[in-house]
Amino acid sequence: MNNFRYLELETWLREGITNGRWKSGARLPSIRQLCEDHKVSKATVQHALHRLEAQRLVIAKPKSGYFIPHERAVKVSSKAQVTNAPTLITVSDVLIDVMSKNAAFDLMPSFVDGEKPSSIVALNRSLTRALRRQKGHLHQYYDVPAGDIHLRKQLAEMMHRRDCAAQPEELCITNGCQHALFLALMATCQAGDVVAVESPGFYGALQLLEQLQLKVIEIPASYTTGIDIAALESNLNVWPIKAIIVTPNFSTPTGSLMPNDNRIKLLALAEKFDIAVIEDDIYGEMGFHSATQPLAALDEHSRVISCSSFSKSLSRDLRVGWIKGARWHEKIIKLKLITQLASSSSTQQGLCDYIADGSYHLYLRRQKQTLLQQRDQLLTYLCQNWSFADYTVPEGGISLWVTLPEHCDTMQLYSQLSRSGITIIPGPIFSISNQFKSNLRLSFNHQWTEERIKALNVLKKYIA
Repeated sequence: MNNFRYLELETWLREGITNGRWKSGARLPSIRQLCEDHKVSKATVQHALHRLEAQRLVIAKPKSGYFIPHERAVKVSSKAQVTNAPTLITVSDVLIDVMSKNAAFDLMPSFVDGEKPSSIVALNRSLTRALRRQKGHLHQYYDVPAGDIHLRKQLAEMMHRRDCAAQPEELCITNGCQHALFLALMATCQAGDVVAVESPGFYGALQLLEQLQLKVIEIPASYTTGIDIAALESNLNVWPIKAIIVTPNFSTPTGSLMPNDNRIKLLALAEKFDIAVIEDDIYGEMGFHSATQPLAALDEHSRVISCSSFSKSLSRDLRVGWIKGARWHEKIIKLKLITQLASSSSTQQGLCDYIADGSYHLYLRRQKQTLLQQRDQLLTYLCQNWSFADYTVPEGGISLWVTLPEHCDTMQLYSQLSRSGITIIPGPIFSISNQFKSNLRLSFNHQWTEERIKALNVLKKYIA
């Protein structure tokens, strides 16, 4: 079977569904018609349709063909209304336990996969060469506060390729995306200020907000399109919100992708109410079918602080991130000096070489295909074995959001499964208000080995 042909057909069908070529409940062209129109084999058509069925974009009716499912209401965490008053928070002990097990994105944290990809080997070689190039006593000097200028040039070029204007002088190297978010919050807020977050949203941001003694207000978010703009506006009219943290591109835990219209509305609200927008763009380069823009690309008033890193797209071990600080850039540079002082020169230089010679982009292209394949394997498993569950079908990133029957308590499941060496990420840690008890995040960041499939089967038994 020609891999490119079934992927081309799948993409064509998906775009037709998304763009409304076929309405809710409509029947797709027959397999025979698709074979004739696209000059492909029956096996190619069936494979493309089976993949779309696993993603719940089409449904098969015996002896009738394939149909577009009837529309369902887009799920949000709560109604678009004024939510609870801003509050100080305490991060769950479960989150600390998850991180101590190194299990944030793996059901089986104790299981080690096989050999490293060749592109990661190439990265290690680039880092080693950079260390060898150090001359004299350079290793005894600190890097400049903003970070290596050559690496910042490569990052600016990466942003340009995503239609986001950026100059090296506007960027600052950080110790990962979490550090970038920390700097953004410190630059824009003081203890006691109110910060809006998506719900469900990134638990790492909740950790930072607790540490900085900032009050949090949760804004309901669609599982597919991200933050509810109407709910945000309602809360902006009531509370003195100073900043908002959003992940427009393939947010964790749901994998949602914010539509362009919502991005424009969000930035208009930021200007109207004079708030800072802190963008977590860590998954921004990880779209499976098309490139995504950072929210900062639409920013006309220097209000968006864009944060990212290589920890999800390349390696968590690098601890290299960056921040585009907008109007707060100079303040962020000073705060970096306080919180980190300097970044590793050799690591930055090695990473710069790895990007400049094309190795990073080659790796990323291959990695996205691997993640897409692993996502589809997970979707196929869920479609065939978890009829009791609903789940998102993200078009990028590394995880999806599962909704179990209401009687399920994923916090209890976490405790029970931990005894078996299996770690799930329960829904309540993505909220400050004990929501999402029947939800969990599943990652497709690892190969679906026999051991991990067994872990999914054990999880299914506990749910039952």
